[in-house]
Amino acid sequence: MPKVALYDMSGAQIGEIELNDNVFGIKPNEAVVHAFVKMQMANKRVGTSSTKTRAEIRGGGKKPWRQKGTGRARVGSSRNPVWRKGGVAFGPKPRDYSYTLPRKVRRLALKSALSSKVLENNIIVVDNLNFDEPKTKAMIQVLAALKVAKKTLVVTGDGNPNASKSARNIPGVKPLRADFINVYDLLKHDTLLITRDAVSKVEEVFA
Repeated sequence: MPKVALYDMSGAQIGEIELNDNVFGIKPNEAVVHAFVKMQMANKRVGTSSTKTRAEIRGGGKKPWRQKGTGRARVGSSRNPVWRKGGVAFGPKPRDYSYTLPRKVRRLALKSALSSKVLENNIIVVDNLNFDEPKTKAMIQVLAALKVAKKTLVVTGDGNPNASKSARNIPGVKPLRADFINVYDLLKHDTLLITRDAVSKVEEVFA
């Protein structure tokens, strides 16, 4: 089982914590991670872009000129896609871009992302993040003591919500509950700062 240092809020190491091999110690599968991120980005698309076809544009009911004898190309409507102010041929219409991957693939992608953080030494486990009140300055001091990178994902359990409120206004830092941990945010941020109870919750679900 991989072992990582356990810190307190002052940045001092107070011990070590063993991480579950089945979650934090697998060989990362890059293809699965790519497939999951692609799905996650597709599911974020709104899909509301729309254009009008020749049938939806006002006017164009009268045939501009007779079919034969003018020497010009035959045309039935002044709203066809070739004409100015005409409709759009094969333009976008509102649609749903979302799709899903098999459950085992989704779980493997998240385990791969977590394991890559361990392999790259970009995971910091803290005993807890307890604040008496939401205080951005206090969270900045904790991050400075732990010497984390600018882009940090702070994952907490169900404990003190003041930790999330203290971190949400810091540029480059994103607070997240363990229930909502995902591959995209893990890859987007350089460092994973996670509390001990959040580690237990992740292992309980994915081990």
